[in-house]
Amino acid sequence: MSRWKVKDVMTTDVVSVHEDTGFKDLADILIGHGVSAVPVVNDHNYVVGVVSEADLLHKVEFSGESIAARLFERRRHRAAREKAGGDDARGIMTAPAVTTSPEKKVVDAARVMEARQVKRLPVVDDQGRLVGIVSRRDLLKTFLQPDAAIRDEVVEQVLHRALWVQPPEVDVTVQDGVVTLIGELDRKSTIGVAVALTRSVDGVVDVVDRLTYRYDDTADLRSSRYMNP
Repeated sequence: MSRWKVKDVMTTDVVSVHEDTGFKDLADILIGHGVSAVPVVNDHNYVVGVVSEADLLHKVEFSGESIAARLFERRRHRAAREKAGGDDARGIMTAPAVTTSPEKKVVDAARVMEARQVKRLPVVDDQGRLVGIVSRRDLLKTFLQPDAAIRDEVVEQVLHRALWVQPPEVDVTVQDGVVTLIGELDRKSTIGVAVALTRSVDGVVDVVDRLTYRYDDTADLRSSRYMNP
């Protein structure tokens, strides 16, 4: 049901740096633009990495220490030490960059951010060239859909088109993105489908299920699975 894609919420006016950009310029760009990370691109605008505040701070972390790798040093600590010795984006950046496509669903981008523990994703085209950037804040735009619009979509797309349910079988109310479904459906198994599809509608924060059923078909479904393993 979700129609929102990365291209609908991403920022196209992207602050980026070249892989040859020096350390001081990197710091100036992050501070001057009020951002905590920027994509790093090469001469052809292909994304080759990301430089963050954390990457730059490794130079402070290891200030006064030898940047030579130590025997039996942990991989993460070794990588941080190597970045501390970098003088330009190429030597400081985190690579390869975790990116996404403008055609990806917003929910997929959110899952990538969570799995990879990043706050933003450079958006690249099919050739890997930078076309935008999407942040956690951008993803929150999907929850700005008005309650009336959410209700209309639940009624039309979920109940009417997907489940062939007509009023007054189910009453739908929406308050601050929370959808309440009240009514009686023909089969018990349909309730789970109705709730799942409603959750997938853009802007839905939660679903309150107050649905009942006329016939419990779940026993039939279990029997069918048992007879046809």
